[in-house]
Amino acid sequence: MIVTRLKLKNWRNFRDADVPLREHTYLLGANALGKSNFLDVFRFLRDIAKREGGGLQKAIRDRDGIQKLRCLHARRDPEVRIEIELSENADDEQPRWRYVLGFNPEGKGAQRTLISTEQVWSGSKKLIDRPNAQDNKDSDRLTQTHLEQIQSNADFREIADFFGATTYLHLVPQLLKYGDRIGGQRLEDDPFGQGFLERVAKTVAKTRDARLKKIEKALALAVPQFKELRFVSDRINGRPHLEARYDHYRPNAGWQREEHFSDGTLRLLGLLWVLLDGDSLLLLEEPEMSLNDAIVKEIPRLIDRVQRSTKRRRQVLISTHSEAMLSNPGIDGRGVLLLEPAQEGSRIRPIDAAETDALLAGLSVAEVVLPKTRPSAVSGLGTW
Repeated sequence: MIVTRLKLKNWRNFRDADVPLREHTYLLGANALGKSNFLDVFRFLRDIAKREGGGLQKAIRDRDGIQKLRCLHARRDPEVRIEIELSENADDEQPRWRYVLGFNPEGKGAQRTLISTEQVWSGSKKLIDRPNAQDNKDSDRLTQTHLEQIQSNADFREIADFFGATTYLHLVPQLLKYGDRIGGQRLEDDPFGQGFLERVAKTVAKTRDARLKKIEKALALAVPQFKELRFVSDRINGRPHLEARYDHYRPNAGWQREEHFSDGTLRLLGLLWVLLDGDSLLLLEEPEMSLNDAIVKEIPRLIDRVQRSTKRRRQVLISTHSEAMLSNPGIDGRGVLLLEPAQEGSRIRPIDAAETDALLAGLSVAEVVLPKTRPSAVSGLGTW
């Protein structure tokens, strides 16, 4: 099951948005136009639906309140609204599920955030339509979604589980290498990979070893002199580690631990692991960072290859600035979304007819669409 359409109202940068999504979707746009905020819609739904410590109020609070979520241009209509369609395939005529969630500040007293609408559709059948009579009698009920309540979501738990399983990874190698020395509180759900090794350690040994063997083959193609990869636990403190061995001018030169890996090796390793780890919606933010352009160009094909080797293909949403990645001729133009500045916030759109024709003529997304993300005055930086 994949997300096939997303509609937004008053969500962060987006005063209004209505876009189709495909199995692999690439988000393109200049800095500060909302690529991360677009991906955060799915993290927000995950935070509502997850069974441990989830819920609407916490998801809003973790984002510093509805004032930070609501588009700054939403002057007259304070409602934030998310509408999402789920289907088995991107080209299905009718979605399998449709979920609608709207909420706004109460406007008095404690300034609670209350649900203004919550709907669940299974095909053409409406299963949930709120506020209902019970909600109108007790407004406290409107502080919680049915999505987050096990006793209320039995008929549509499939979509609650889908949202709750969403994976986001923007691995920061320095946090993985030097986490013990840096210290500090690890963010919930560990979006920056500080607990990546613990995730690897918790995987069933047989599955873990099989994945690492696949990753070893890929790293041998991408990393000069790379030879072997293995998982070990520290004999003294039991902490998990990854170790690599390289061809070296000295025979049997020994194994290196992750703190000695290059940033690019760790980023690529993390990308490969997360692609192999499950079939939930996957959000990748600028996966090209720290990687050689020759490797970056292969990321679309790498994702497709990994997907074809698993039982269930997962949907991947990718934000990127990379010319190398977008020069890959295998990218489906229907899976490209372009963010553009507008008078009120940001506008997001699929590629238009002229851009489609250019891609069909043999040009790449890097040649046709990426130049449109260039800030108009950027050349002035050289004379600043």
